[in-house]
Amino acid sequence: MAEQLFLSADGRLRDTWRTAFPAARAQRPAEPLVGDVLVWVLVAPGEKAARQIAALRQRGVAQPLIVLADEPGEDDALAALTAGASGYCNSHAAPEVLSQVATVVGNGGLWVGQGLMQRLLAGAARLLPPNPSDGWADTLTEREREVAHAIARGASNKEVARELAITERTVKAHVGAILEKLGARDRLQLSLIVNGVESSR
Repeated sequence: MAEQLFLSADGRLRDTWRTAFPAARAQRPAEPLVGDVLVWVLVAPGEKAARQIAALRQRGVAQPLIVLADEPGEDDALAALTAGASGYCNSHAAPEVLSQVATVVGNGGLWVGQGLMQRLLAGAARLLPPNPSDGWADTLTEREREVAHAIARGASNKEVARELAITERTVKAHVGAILEKLGARDRLQLSLIVNGVESSR
């Protein structure tokens, strides 16, 4: 796994960051970034994440950038992702969540909060033609197809569970199986497959 580098105005690590990544280091944003690192960018209240991400990209920073927002918001997250961030989360997230973010982004994925993910999926579902198919559903069970369609509409696990009268734990199991069978990295890619924008493997 890549080294974790935290950029903050004071160049210091917060306790939760150190707990998640004992070997992490911190520095000020203006200092050079070198090596195989995941770069976590702290965005203080009143600052715009997209501005900081764009400035780093303009400096030639090619490493994956993850925004840590003191005051997270969906519009700020969307702007940061558009500017080139690979992830966006609350700067006060638990160490376990930070570890999950690092794993997803370190494997080439995208990390966003559930609210923004639902917004993106719902937007994609509205823009795409209804029910296109490239045979992706052939490998899934009937229940998995129902779950996949609900996820592609932007439904959360809780909403899918309520809609299909099953438990959230069962939904999580179905989502894991669906992602595995279709070779999808995440819910967004699953939505693109279901809506015919991408092909399953």
